[in-house]
Amino acid sequence: MNEFAWAEEMNCAVTVSDTEGNLIYMNKMSRETFCAPGETMVGKNMMPCHSERSQAIIKKMLSEGCSNSYTITKKGVRKMIYQTPWRVDGEVRGLVEISMIIPSDMPHYDRG
Repeated sequence: MNEFAWAEEMNCAVTVSDTEGNLIYMNKMSRETFCAPGETMVGKNMMPCHSERSQAIIKKMLSEGCSNSYTITKKGVRKMIYQTPWRVDGEVRGLVEISMIIPSDMPHYDRG
């Protein structure tokens, strides 16, 4: 069984890279978002696809082990982006990005 089989049909885009920025996994929704039909970017480096500002954030997440999250609107669709390091035995081995569609009127609850 593929170690990423659990993510393949999730209702969000899951993209995984190593510490050099090389893509090691893209689930179905990630491929549909970032690739031409039938293609994948697995094995390619993601850094050239990002601005200097974004590259600095990626490098910081990898070196400091911190996460990054934000919302975007793309083609009229609102999404939440969550980026975080993945680790093995406590050592950062790369990044995971989860991109999910969110409603424009998404409710918010304060639970205390």
